[in-house]
Amino acid sequence: MARFWVCAAGAGFFLALLVLHSRFGGAPVLRKFSFQISWRTKEILYRLDVGWPKRPEYFTGTTFCVAIDSLSGLVYVAQRGDNIPKVLVFTEDGYFLRSWNYTVDTPHGIFAASTLHEQSVWITDVGSGSYGHTIKKYNSFGDLVQVLGTPGKKGTGLNPLQFDNPAELYVEDTGDIYIVDGDGGLNNRLIKLSQDFMVLWLHGERGTGPAKFNIPHSVTVDSTDRVWVADRGNKRIQVFDKDTGEWLGAWDNCFTEEGPSSVRFTPDGKYVIIGQLNLSRLLLVAAPPVGSIGNCSVISTIQLADQVLPHLLDVSGKTGAIYVAEIGAKQVQKYVPMNSYFLSFGS
Repeated sequence: MARFWVCAAGAGFFLALLVLHSRFGGAPVLRKFSFQISWRTKEILYRLDVGWPKRPEYFTGTTFCVAIDSLSGLVYVAQRGDNIPKVLVFTEDGYFLRSWNYTVDTPHGIFAASTLHEQSVWITDVGSGSYGHTIKKYNSFGDLVQVLGTPGKKGTGLNPLQFDNPAELYVEDTGDIYIVDGDGGLNNRLIKLSQDFMVLWLHGERGTGPAKFNIPHSVTVDSTDRVWVADRGNKRIQVFDKDTGEWLGAWDNCFTEEGPSSVRFTPDGKYVIIGQLNLSRLLLVAAPPVGSIGNCSVISTIQLADQVLPHLLDVSGKTGAIYVAEIGAKQVQKYVPMNSYFLSFGS
């Protein structure tokens, strides 16, 4: 028995030496071992809500995008297909309310921008028909309110505005609009418009350097006045000052396998949620403090099934739930925060 304990103590001492050596000596095998331990102990922050929506048979096309109006508790889903409703409206509890198909050709991105006085839904349309290459504003019942761009005509112009496959937009409470224009089209640019649709600043050149893009696919704004762009083709996220357009930095260390397709923040601002289309994966990344972009640091991951293909996502500002539009699975799935994480929203 004594011999057993001597052996056990020796084995423990040897393992401790190996761990120390891996930290300071750089043994690759042990670095891999330590990474596996770290990955396995990552906190699980979200779980799938298997009951959302209540009736998934309403998904009759390819679901490309989803937007949450946290003020009214509505979820908008835009889908593609022939002879189907292009926009579906659900409650955050998963009950189907209505659908509409007015003046929508081929939706790509969608954003809900409601205030106490107005409920609005913005859709980027990449179709080749008479409504294509535009960004359109609707009310919550699908009535067309505003059109940006030249309907049915792609282009690079700014006066008047022209788009070519506009990917997504983000609308602030002030009415200022951030647009990423170029899902494989003529343009690779980030545009900020005022509430009266005047160009405030622009980054618009294709390339790999700072403030240049290759398929800018998703855009969001955080609570510290920074604009985040999923620069999908360049396998990075670029960050800008929202007032001046100044380039603040980029993340590329998390995207060696595939670039980001979607980017959003949790309501508390602690995490960046990033979708990776072909990997069928969501990353939960620690948000950097003010004044430092730093490197991408993955806190947790949500691995979806193969070929689910999460295209664009949105996050409820009220509950923190993540809604994911999946073009492979042709559905939208909802992931809700675990209880301990949910409580932190109120802190």
